Amino acid sequence: MTVAGGASSLRSREGGGYPHLLADIGGTNARLAWVEGPESPIAHVQTLPVAAHATPADAVRAYLQTLGAAMAERWRPPRRAAFAVATPVTGDAVRFTNSPWSFSIEALRRELGLERLVVVNDFEALALALPGLAPTQWRTLGGPAPRPLASAPRGTVLAVLGPGTGLGVASVLRTASGWQALPGEGGHAALAAADDLQAEVIAQVRREHAHVSAERLLSGTGLPLLHRALAAVLGRPEPAQASAAAIVQAAQQDGDELAGRALDLFAAFLGGFAGDLALTLGARGGVFVGGGVVPRFADRVIAAGFRARFEAKGRFAGYLSAVPTMLITDTLAALGGARLALAQDP
Repeated sequence: MTVAGGASSLRSREGGGYPHLLADIGGTNARLAWVEGPESPIAHVQTLPVAAHATPADAVRAYLQTLGAAMAERWRPPRRAAFAVATPVTGDAVRFTNSPWSFSIEALRRELGLERLVVVNDFEALALALPGLAPTQWRTLGGPAPRPLASAPRGTVLAVLGPGTGLGVASVLRTASGWQALPGEGGHAALAAADDLQAEVIAQVRREHAHVSAERLLSGTGLPLLHRALAAVLGRPEPAQASAAAIVQAAQQDGDELAGRALDLFAAFLGGFAGDLALTLGARGGVFVGGGVVPRFADRVIAAGFRARFEAKGRFAGYLSAVPTMLITDTLAALGGARLALAQDP
């Protein structure tokens, strides 16, 4: 987490510094929202396409202009803000992995007239939101029901991964002082094959990309590549260029056999990667799947054996059989995590 704030930020923290501006910025869309006061809900959510705005500041100004007109005399400029961004946050300079946007945290704070600006990785924000998710905000992907997290013992770990434009990964740890998010870039770890077909598909993709990361295939940009690689492995004609949404539609509405097999292979890869993540992080409290891709074909992910692949880890199948797996269905969960990141700002 990186923050920027002027001398007035000390005063704003004492008084809450409201209103708050929240943003969840991915490679394709930026969701912006408003918190009017300490007891107020997240409100006035608006989704803006990244491609329609030259910079994050332009998108924020467009949002604030619309919001100001809607709120009329109740309008006050934001004093504090938290941005969850789809890229590593390692200092003042932020450059997005899957979009042309970049900015300086301190310069953006000054440009927007904010007293405080907290910037976190988007999956760090989503991880922070996990312990507070209600059953209405997720559906099970198999395995046992999750245990109540409010009373989770110290040392409990939850993990989250999410195929969207890219593949986000993070975790959250229960400590003596509360839940601590642990950001990472696990989506760029090498993708492992669990059977011969997966190995052949990875080998086919390696002809184009020397490093076949999990994100290379398990993302909105990766599904079309997986679709083409599978066709080559099966000796089928190369399919027409299609988006992830078009492939899902072809499988589920048009009955396209190759598209269907691509979705099933995606689910198998995803289950295996999620199981690896649970083992690596010791995420016995649960593994959550977020992002915008999987909800488009969640029933097929379950039917295609996501959970079986999750548990298929040899001697540690029993270890994983006790780990719950859930799909986050609330598209605004990361905004809640951004709000928590702002609340945790020292």
